[in-house]
Amino acid sequence: MFKDVTAGIQAEIKQVKPFSSLEEEALLSLQRTADQLQWRIFELLKPYGVSPTQYNALRILRGAKEQGRSCSEIADRMINRDPDVTRLIDRLERRGLVQRAREKKDRRVVTARITSAGLELLKELDRPVEEFNRKMLGHLGEQKLKRLIKLLEVARERAV
Repeated sequence: MFKDVTAGIQAEIKQVKPFSSLEEEALLSLQRTADQLQWRIFELLKPYGVSPTQYNALRILRGAKEQGRSCSEIADRMINRDPDVTRLIDRLERRGLVQRAREKKDRRVVTARITSAGLELLKELDRPVEEFNRKMLGHLGEQKLKRLIKLLEVARERAV
């Protein structure tokens, strides 16, 4: 079913000695894969002037519609953790992609909402990102993708 890729990550990182465990090899392979995919998505987004983290925040706000989200709600939903979501939203606001407002009911709460410019940017990115996803993982096919998703979910259970 799967070809033996034992030398795969070892050769890629030019490691001569064997891994201390199968778990170490799997974790390094996962980290290497995630890093390469992250770099490729960064390169895809660069011409649009947004980072993967900013793109993720914009998608969260698009999903929130006019209700918007507070910085803590955005942070909870992020794919990659960002220690300073407030500054991330600041940068998006300066570009006119997001606007913030204090809530009337509770002035301590500041809600971020995506602007029409932010929605337009995401609309422009939808097709290239969809094509990127297909190009990067579509060759695995539906069965392997479902198995991969399940395996990654099981692995994340221990990380939480």
